[in-house]
Amino acid sequence: MSSPHGSWPSPFSAASVAAASPRIDGALFVGAEIWWGESVPAEKGRVTVRSSSGAEILPAPWSARSRVHEYGGGAWTADSTGILYFVDAGDQRVHRLAPGTEPVPLTPAGPAHGGLRVQGRRLLAVREDLSTAPHTRAIVEIPIDGSAAEDASGVRVIAEGDGFFAHPALSPDGSRVAWVAWHRGRMPWEAAHLQIARSDGGDVHEIPTRAALQPEWLSDSELVFADDPDDRWGLYRLELDGASPVGAPRALAPADADTGYGLWVLGNRWYRPLADGRIVATRTNGRDEVVLISPDGAARPIDIPADGHVSIDDVDGSRVLLSGNGSGVTAGLWCVDVDSGETVAVRGGEPVDTGWMPRALPIEVDGRHGIVHAFAYPPANPDATAPADELPPYVVLVHGGPTAHVTGAASAANAFYTSRGIGVLDVNYGGSTGYGRAYRERLDGQWGVVDVDDVIAAAQGLADAGLADPSRIAIRGGSAGGWTVLSALVRGGTFAAGISRYGVADLRMLVAETHDFEASYIDGLVGPLPEYEHVYVERSPLTHADRIGVPVLLLQGGEDRVVPPSQSEAISDALAARGVDHEYALYPAEGHGFRSADTIIDALERELTFLGRVFGFEPTL
Repeated sequence: MSSPHGSWPSPFSAASVAAASPRIDGALFVGAEIWWGESVPAEKGRVTVRSSSGAEILPAPWSARSRVHEYGGGAWTADSTGILYFVDAGDQRVHRLAPGTEPVPLTPAGPAHGGLRVQGRRLLAVREDLSTAPHTRAIVEIPIDGSAAEDASGVRVIAEGDGFFAHPALSPDGSRVAWVAWHRGRMPWEAAHLQIARSDGGDVHEIPTRAALQPEWLSDSELVFADDPDDRWGLYRLELDGASPVGAPRALAPADADTGYGLWVLGNRWYRPLADGRIVATRTNGRDEVVLISPDGAARPIDIPADGHVSIDDVDGSRVLLSGNGSGVTAGLWCVDVDSGETVAVRGGEPVDTGWMPRALPIEVDGRHGIVHAFAYPPANPDATAPADELPPYVVLVHGGPTAHVTGAASAANAFYTSRGIGVLDVNYGGSTGYGRAYRERLDGQWGVVDVDDVIAAAQGLADAGLADPSRIAIRGGSAGGWTVLSALVRGGTFAAGISRYGVADLRMLVAETHDFEASYIDGLVGPLPEYEHVYVERSPLTHADRIGVPVLLLQGGEDRVVPPSQSEAISDALAARGVDHEYALYPAEGHGFRSADTIIDALERELTFLGRVFGFEPTL
């Protein structure tokens, strides 16, 4: 059947996208079972905990979600006896849930908690208190008997300050704690330190590192962590005498790929030691691979279905729990035996139908600042074709962060477009992780310049190759990606429409209103105030809203504390004042990122209808 691009009939409805692929939030071996966290869009994004037995461990209305640093992470854990510890999304208190009982609070109301780790009867967490000035954070040990539920003095503080903490890890004998810390004014991928102290108090020993990640204990006297003193995050061993280091950290293996990336959430795990001294780790060069590293540093690949973002969630003997996505599978959770090679899909992880969801094509484009990496998803529908003389429209996707990256994974959200005849180009512009520190630091001081140049170069590369209709290329992004969308529309000349999801429009307003974790982020991306105030004004899309001459769709969460609604409202008002074709949709109950199925559905259908109106096709919803 021949019909114009954009109007092809598709089995990927917005509702099916909202329900597609489980959103895994950590996984653990618990006794003979496997437990995992999972976000449920049909329940407004509630995060539950499920078991391989079929049971729901955390029943409604409880939801495990942390708000530490706003992005949270590590909101649940469990011990080997089946006791669940979780952070309630509503009050941010840590709760204990034993089998056959109701949840019991363990911490007082007020502070937020995340990064939970339990070992035996000892529970560690990162605590954030926004009621103080300045805000304070701490590594704490929480009594599991509930004795501190109404008495904050019962929560033992191991380390505290007005900076930031992540990755608390207790040594096997319980005598020491290691964690990662960074100072206000820096982001963790810029400068983060490994710190170690006795768990019963005493001096904190700081290990000189550049951007440390995820300490894990190999024994009572040795640990492994990731750092990028050169260009790539690699693994390093550190020997200890008590809590004091013995010599300098030693590289475990050559760092020719990244083991780790931007520390946005507290629960990320890029590697886990096995009991015999081997380490299962991810390595990223745009896409992830998983390797098994022997004590002498030799690494061999592990054959797994996932090659997108992969998390090493837990280990048990030679078994490893991996969650993630891939170019040929849906998002899921797998149990892999690294010795036998046996791989079992625990949740999701089904092979995709390549007729409807073809593998992404890695693309490299020569840009003004060097090579630009991207993944192209051409239109694909086995039941439809376009007229021979019609090139497809494309949507260029711009990820958030900007310190993040995309991997070319199969995606129902992308198939929503490609199955209708609209191509998708996902760009890892300069500043993205996954390609080393030099690529990441290409954006330093150049946010609003390098990112815009790179997405324009990628879009023009598609058009120049005859793969896309140059008059029908739209750009879509969220958060920092929304900033790039609006900045690219100000630049003009490449994109015929723009879609900004909770995007940044005004830098000075952002610095004044955003949350503590990112309060100094712009210092590195643009420059510090007040010296660079003129740059803040010049770079902000709101300053140059009069240069935007193409249709714009703005989508915003009303409860967003990272990019508040004032940003979308300001650019909407500016466009309205000039009579620019635009739409603004506010979702009052959503935060930073859309979690509710109703919102996901409405946003996708609005986007498709908007593109159909702008590009001249009749969409099928």
